[in-house]
Amino acid sequence: MLNTETIANYAQNSAEKLGINKYDIYGSSIDETSVEVNHGEPKQVQASNRSSVIVRVWNEKGRVGVTTTTDLDELGIQLALETAKEASTFGNTENPPEFSPEAKATIENAVDEIVEPVPVPTLIDTLIKAEKSLLNAHPAIQGVPYNGLSQEDIKRFYLNSDGSLRQEARSYAVIYLYSRTEEEGKKPRGASAMKISRGLETLDVDGCLKEVTEKTISHINYRTIPSGKYTVVFSPKAFLSLISAFSNLFNAQNILDKQSLSNLDSIGKEVASPLLCLSDDALHPDNIGAETFDGEGTPTRRVELIKDGVLTGLLHSAGTAKRMNVQPTGNANIGAKVTVGSHFYHVFSNSETNPEYNLDEAENVILIDKLQALHAGVNTLQGSFSLPFDGWLVNKGELTSIDAATVAGDYLTLLKSIIAIDSEAEVTPGGVCPRIWVSDLSITGE
Repeated sequence: MLNTETIANYAQNSAEKLGINKYDIYGSSIDETSVEVNHGEPKQVQASNRSSVIVRVWNEKGRVGVTTTTDLDELGIQLALETAKEASTFGNTENPPEFSPEAKATIENAVDEIVEPVPVPTLIDTLIKAEKSLLNAHPAIQGVPYNGLSQEDIKRFYLNSDGSLRQEARSYAVIYLYSRTEEEGKKPRGASAMKISRGLETLDVDGCLKEVTEKTISHINYRTIPSGKYTVVFSPKAFLSLISAFSNLFNAQNILDKQSLSNLDSIGKEVASPLLCLSDDALHPDNIGAETFDGEGTPTRRVELIKDGVLTGLLHSAGTAKRMNVQPTGNANIGAKVTVGSHFYHVFSNSETNPEYNLDEAENVILIDKLQALHAGVNTLQGSFSLPFDGWLVNKGELTSIDAATVAGDYLTLLKSIIAIDSEAEVTPGGVCPRIWVSDLSITGE
């Protein structure tokens, strides 16, 4: 098990020997056990322990050298500090990183949440039963080609030469199921579902099974749809995947690098429908993967990004916050270059005028369950997207699976075309979000 205090002592002793006055170290250790099955038999069983540590050293000129290591003994830490010191000679002189001003700030309610792992046979039996139930759910379901059940303990830490020392530990259990159908004269169809929890005992295996079964069966009888403009309802996962794809909108580093749909003057401007509110909330009670500090040791927090359609905040590292004269938000990832990333999105509506739409009454509406090919079908700098999707045509509650279709448009136009946000939200691994209704989106079908 990673011992942060021991690593801190190694670092302090080695830094004194090497004449290093300023350094910081961020690292993690993961103990993971995972299983896969195939038609009632174990397909793969893996157990691993992985450690990763990033070391930064500042030289007397303020330049920073960065290196990584997986060797956490005294010699390994010393070699990493020495290598980073040598690399600092070539460090960037333009806006070099500094310690976060909040690296030693108090973190409230920082409690480790470790769950005792279950034996591997229990994992295998649980996944075999889930696979069997899915195969027996419908004659057309012929396989579950992608599946997995894993449990892992993650320990993270941050320390620096200024006396900061942070650590936390969490346990997770994850199940993933992807089904596949085969029927004569029909295309193979499939669906997937994933659930995450603190441990196997609280993992919603039945919920995962129910979700993937219902989706798979709903896709068996499919048809083509005509191309045109449709009202589109995004599932929580689909909408969150769009937010992630265009996260440069509120990423301060992207804005400073001029790689964003926003600019330095965008704060306070309307970027979406007045119905939309969006926060990045690392400490949300539904976030199983909650992190209490980022890669620079800054405490994480709830960051309001969009309020009633207006861009009100950005995600910051210590460096971007200093350049914009604000406080860091706890969204930094350290490496050769400090990057900024989100934790856990929360999408909702404050508006009292938010219309109540109902799929049981809607006619000729597209319900998009999952967006595909986000790596290829999105132009993050232009804001355009053209993405194949899994979904249904909905008429008064009746769902008909769509054979193959693509949704295309402009992201900022889409945000302003939101006409309703459902009141009931769904918890996903990436955030909490309700269904989002958008008018007049281009769908290419037949």
